[in-house]
Amino acid sequence: MAASDEMKINLVVLGRTQTGKSTAGNTLLGSSDFESHCSPSSVTTRCSLRRSCRISGIARRSGRELVLCLRVLDTPSYPHSSLSKEQVRDSVRSALAHHFGEEGLHLALLVLRADLPLCPDESHQVVQFIEELLGPTWTDFTAVLLTHADKAEEAGFSEEAYLHSASSTLLSLLSSVQHKYIFLDNQKSIIKEERAIVLRKLLNFIRQNNNQVLLLKHTKELN
Repeated sequence: MAASDEMKINLVVLGRTQTGKSTAGNTLLGSSDFESHCSPSSVTTRCSLRRSCRISGIARRSGRELVLCLRVLDTPSYPHSSLSKEQVRDSVRSALAHHFGEEGLHLALLVLRADLPLCPDESHQVVQFIEELLGPTWTDFTAVLLTHADKAEEAGFSEEAYLHSASSTLLSLLSSVQHKYIFLDNQKSIIKEERAIVLRKLLNFIRQNNNQVLLLKHTKELN
């Protein structure tokens, strides 16, 4: 297949400890490259980039099938059990510039747990952190992944019912990112069909943003 029939997607996953960032990255890649397990402390301590195999059957352009090539950057959580905010921010900022500095970033994926409420202080903290990393246009380049959606479903919440009952804090955050959100079922997300659904939604978010990329030179200029 010609190079013109390839589509490269650059993604970074961000979020708090034990929200499922690394698991979400593995779901997108269809792999187990990122270390992920239950722990009383933050598992990820450094940024790590992994690439997917060539993924077909997801997207088309002008009637021709595209092959997706995903690059996913996993990051230390913030807040972190052993790293300061400055250490995490500087590490992520450096990795973004190093890995995506020439091609740009398509989407930052903010990982939140669907089975835990989002409190105002937590939301303010994470929004401030992402804005420091990505700059004032962060909302255009951020989508929310709501992990552990299976637990919400077990509690009797459909996606519609969940959003109807969600806190104003979460709804405000989703509104700020133009309602770019995806529910991830931690029991089913490794299934090929489920992964395809997630990837198609991400591609739709990118198209909604007119296929723009965030030029990461701006992140290096932030103080």
